[in-house]
Amino acid sequence: MAADLYGDIVPLPHSTWRDHVPGLVVVAAGTLAAAFISDHYGAPLTLMALLIGLALNFLSADKRLATGTAFASRALLRWGIVLVGVRVTFGQIVALGPVALLAVVAIVALTIGSGILIARRLGFSDAFGTLAGGAVAICGASAALALATTLGERRASQAQLTLVLVVISALSALAMVTYPFVAHWLMMSDLKAGFLLGASIHDVAQALGAGYSYSDGAGQIAAIVKLTRVALLAPVLAVVALFLPRGEAGKGQGVPWFVIGFFVMAGINSTGIVPAFATHAAERAAAGLLAAAVTATAIRSPLSQLLEAGPRPMVIVAGATLVAFALSLAAAVLLIG
Repeated sequence: MAADLYGDIVPLPHSTWRDHVPGLVVVAAGTLAAAFISDHYGAPLTLMALLIGLALNFLSADKRLATGTAFASRALLRWGIVLVGVRVTFGQIVALGPVALLAVVAIVALTIGSGILIARRLGFSDAFGTLAGGAVAICGASAALALATTLGERRASQAQLTLVLVVISALSALAMVTYPFVAHWLMMSDLKAGFLLGASIHDVAQALGAGYSYSDGAGQIAAIVKLTRVALLAPVLAVVALFLPRGEAGKGQGVPWFVIGFFVMAGINSTGIVPAFATHAAERAAAGLLAAAVTATAIRSPLSQLLEAGPRPMVIVAGATLVAFALSLAAAVLLIG
């Protein structure tokens, strides 16, 4: 599925390097086209990658491209996130302060709670509300898969999981396009805009894309805030297992390696020993990898399935999304900076 950071939503069959070539060629062509438009017209690279990827979404029906596009949306995204760590330092993390950290934790908890409450009002189970709210609150498709594994299929069916993944993909792409406009309209500083975008957008690629489409400074803050949300996945799974214990236990996810890699790179950069040319090269590589991941994510997004689902489950995900945005906006305006 789109934006599958852990690489475990749809297990891929064994493949050789030749199987990757067709999909990677398409992703590379789309990313280069996005880079051309960005360089010549000043448009945000990640936004152009998203739009071109969506225009190529019809290619998702070609099974020959599946292996390559899956690799781009998973592996390239992870390594792009690791390299983003070169753009930040621990000084910037400390500069966010305890207020920002507590705000992120509160936003995650209240967003999950809103998903449960909306699900109850619409006649769905607490488990489905947790699945939908947790996917919105933490990291989109990856959180949905981890939560579904913890809840067990008797409490969160494969059909419900698929629906959440489809709606999350669409809403995250929509948020990536629209939220930066809200931040510009409110004339937010890079700090406030980065917090808003990092704390409210579902998937990592879209959160970083929205941040860097606003400014480099906002992108750095969005990366820190978003990866803090991703790191909260493990404690959230523990809480879900404690309060909804009757599902089939899933394997502990822990903190994903790309989050650890991000903070390792940030730590190295904090020492000041990284030469400027290496930092610049890493930044360009990160931008290219993230743009390729966004292109592949947009190509693979199952947009046609949105028309086949009923509206009520979508309302739960959309409602949790609005709650996350409202809370993030309030925190950015009132508490940050």
